[in-house]
Amino acid sequence: MKRILLAVATLATSFAVSTPAMADLALATAKNCMACHAVANKLVGPSYKEVAAKYAGQADAADKLAAKVMKGGSGVWGVIPMPANPQVSAAEAKTLVTWILSQK
Repeated sequence: MKRILLAVATLATSFAVSTPAMADLALATAKNCMACHAVANKLVGPSYKEVAAKYAGQADAADKLAAKVMKGGSGVWGVIPMPANPQVSAAEAKTLVTWILSQK
């Protein structure tokens, strides 16, 4: 019985740890971010790992990038502009950016 409880507790802990990352990937997919970005490879825009590396250690990075997600921008990664994403709320943008900046 103890082994079963230990197995259930381990499984629940594993699920709880992996769920936020999966949820944020799901949010990025739902908000159409993955049409231009990928976690590890450049597509139309930079990979999320490249973004995380570029903004590592910058205190204002999350706020700056959340605004860019919603309003769009250009010139940071080349000539192709990032379009505005009005379907993304401020809270969703913050969640996405926090997840993006956690990529290594």
